[in-house]
Amino acid sequence: MANRTEIGVVYCAAIVQGLALVTFPAASSVFTSPDGFGFDSTRYGTMFVPQVALAILAAALAPKLARRWSLRRVLLAGCAGDLVSMSLLALSRLLVGAPDPAFATLLTATAALGFGFGATVMALNTYAEAFFPERTDGAVLALNALLGLGTALAPVFVALVVAMGAWWLLPVVVAGAMAILFAVAFTQPLHAATESGAASLPLGWHVLPQRFWLYAAAVFLYGMIESLNGNWSVLYLSVERGVPARDASLALTAFWGMVTAGRVLIAAISRWVAAHWIYTALPILLLLTCQIAARVHGGTGGIVAFSIAGLACSAFLPLSISFGGNEFPRLSAVMAGGLIAYQLGYGVAAFGIGPLHDQLGLSFAAIFAAGSIVAVPLAVVAALVTRRGVART
Repeated sequence: MANRTEIGVVYCAAIVQGLALVTFPAASSVFTSPDGFGFDSTRYGTMFVPQVALAILAAALAPKLARRWSLRRVLLAGCAGDLVSMSLLALSRLLVGAPDPAFATLLTATAALGFGFGATVMALNTYAEAFFPERTDGAVLALNALLGLGTALAPVFVALVVAMGAWWLLPVVVAGAMAILFAVAFTQPLHAATESGAASLPLGWHVLPQRFWLYAAAVFLYGMIESLNGNWSVLYLSVERGVPARDASLALTAFWGMVTAGRVLIAAISRWVAAHWIYTALPILLLLTCQIAARVHGGTGGIVAFSIAGLACSAFLPLSISFGGNEFPRLSAVMAGGLIAYQLGYGVAAFGIGPLHDQLGLSFAAIFAAGSIVAVPLAVVAALVTRRGVART
């Protein structure tokens, strides 16, 4: 049985990981402002390429590393990656006015964050299931709700510290919190009853069943739409629509806040509405939200639009991983594959939108409207995923 300190470490780490994950996109105005680093959209998007690459690598290797090192060491390594990332981000303030050295430092910081995210999230979900074997669904839901809480709080904190003229305070605080968690976790045994069994399951991508790739496609497409909203909403509203930076940050807060609240809400209504109906309806709502977001002009409209987008995004990723786990219960590749596909989609949108805006001259409004093009195949794939009764349980 896990003690209270071990449980506290796992669930507090989820909040801090959420804060770290969204600190970079929440501070997008700092990276692109002439008074900040002065990056264009392409360079801003390129910052996330190392994050995606290292997150994919960490998610793919985490089961093998847990078998060789122990799950505890994987968690500690992930926390260390987050700590390095936030420290480098805070130190990059010394390089304002020197864009090339700053860019190199920030690339290293996002790479460390990617490794930290991939390793930490894999470990935290495994611990949540192991600590509460009789209530795994509720334990994982609570963990991801806290992760979402961290992502919702980051834009609020960024808006506060930017208003104070000290944007670097947030990564300092997050680094300090992660250092404390690392120190406490280092003193705990953090045993997971399912650790050895889960880690020993095969991770053979070449032998995965065909329907597994439907889940991967769904999560990949979803990752593109989430990244569109999560990484580019602040720039879209502040640069193209002239929304004050504070209101643009509130719109991003509304997005991540509704991602979290929506997961709890949908978990509640799933008692009366079958999960497969919710799953197939969310991509249709995403299609509509892309069109709504493309037509907003003021701060209030942006907050409303991205709140709806957050609700539409909320449960799709957890349901995808849950359905896949139910259909393939003995494949440890389900969670790793889900995280990898999600990061690939995230990376395509995080990097690809910059050249579309800078080189091809597409407006952010047109790019958001084009998000509906991604939502259409997402709806088709979601329907194929739920066509079998396994996903409806």
